[in-house]
Amino acid sequence: MWNYWKTIFALCFLQGINSKYSIFSDPLLLSRTFKTDNSTVYEYRTEYFEVPLDHFSFAVNHTFKLRYLINDTWHQGKDAPIFFYTGNEGFIEVFAQNTGFMWDIATDFDALLVFAEHRYYGKSRPFENETYYSDPKYMGYLNSEQALADFVELISYLKTKPNMKNSPVIVFGGSYGGMLSAWLRMKYPHVVQGAIASSAPILQFTGHTDCAEFAKIVTSDFRRANPTCPTLIKQSWATLTNITSTDEGLKWLSENWNFCTPLANANAVNFVKRWLELIYDYLAMVDYPYETNFLTPLPANPVAEACKHLDNATLTDKDLLLSVFKAISVFTNYTGATKCNSFLDPAPQLGATYWSYQACTEIIMPLCTNGITDMFEPSTWDEEMFSKSCYNAYKVRPQFNRACKLYGCSDLSAASNIVFSNGLLDPWSGGGVKENVSSTAVAYIIPDAAHHLELRSENRKDSLNVREARNFQRASIDKWIKQYHDMISNKPTPF
Repeated sequence: MWNYWKTIFALCFLQGINSKYSIFSDPLLLSRTFKTDNSTVYEYRTEYFEVPLDHFSFAVNHTFKLRYLINDTWHQGKDAPIFFYTGNEGFIEVFAQNTGFMWDIATDFDALLVFAEHRYYGKSRPFENETYYSDPKYMGYLNSEQALADFVELISYLKTKPNMKNSPVIVFGGSYGGMLSAWLRMKYPHVVQGAIASSAPILQFTGHTDCAEFAKIVTSDFRRANPTCPTLIKQSWATLTNITSTDEGLKWLSENWNFCTPLANANAVNFVKRWLELIYDYLAMVDYPYETNFLTPLPANPVAEACKHLDNATLTDKDLLLSVFKAISVFTNYTGATKCNSFLDPAPQLGATYWSYQACTEIIMPLCTNGITDMFEPSTWDEEMFSKSCYNAYKVRPQFNRACKLYGCSDLSAASNIVFSNGLLDPWSGGGVKENVSSTAVAYIIPDAAHHLELRSENRKDSLNVREARNFQRASIDKWIKQYHDMISNKPTPF
């Protein structure tokens, strides 16, 4: 669901806005490693497919090459299924290497594996001239509707092969990719036979999910690890303000928190606070039960590891801030290789440069904090300020209700053949579908899972709940494939 794509956190930095306007972020984008936790390297061919820049107009003839990754190792027989990953906001290799569930079950279904990159990200760039990406005229083709149409074009192309004419297509996605997989099934049910939509916050929009829910879940995760931990974090905000109110305090924090650039003034401290908030958010999102190198190298159960440094309720002043630094170092420097901390970027950017554009136009997910149900300083969601910051950055205005108008939020009863899976440790589960919306579009809750954990490869430390979630998804996929083949075999022959 975050810095690398330049969220409103980045917009705030550019424009000096002093509020928390964090928006959707996706941890899948934050890892360059192409190894799973079992040191498996997944192999694929890289292909390109030409798609229209604008699928919905006859006036624009520009095309570009969309990248996709493909593996046919287990694909055999006639009309075997296509497992299709709907790419998120970043390099598609990252998703291919961190969605081990698809690889694990491909052999069971003789499936063709395809991972499609999202337009404007990775190497699927519509324009070679970099200056075009600062012009609203050229950026306007970056949206989910166009991306879904790209995927439909690619699927249609794959099915032109004689042995794949009647291949059922099952789409997979996590986070924003999970939103896309659900929306693809909803909008194009004649193209896609089923969707696994993991950690897909398709209800995280104005009027459908409380903006404070995300922070509430983050806080609950920390409280689960140690009740003292969120209490000390909440206390640390005022302590941070007090300590840095003098030049001596700014110098002390800069040195003891090992910042690459010394803090100059109180405004810089505000960005340190935003940096801390993002780290706490990330830790909650990827609170996996085993070591990962996902956002960054992390230990097993990273929230609990961080909270080990915040278990003494008597901590105050500089001692408290030193303990906070030890806690966040679980995220920033687990391996000990980090030379210094840049408070503007708690995780590396991986090709998601233009996510903040999408977050300023159509994928607008309000987040706020209240300091009551969460461990953060209060920060309101202000649509007017948000709109102003987006206009200053991109010369565009947000369409706050666009996603719900296009895909539905209040009424999803027409949706079918979708598994909406959500782990309750995941802060984005607050905006996820947690109740069945139709007889075949069902919610699956995983009480002890973080952000799209069940889409990762199997691990011996996975809980029984996670294993059962994967079994349910396997069974759903098997049912959808059989239903499709039955429909095809019973279809009347045209005159």
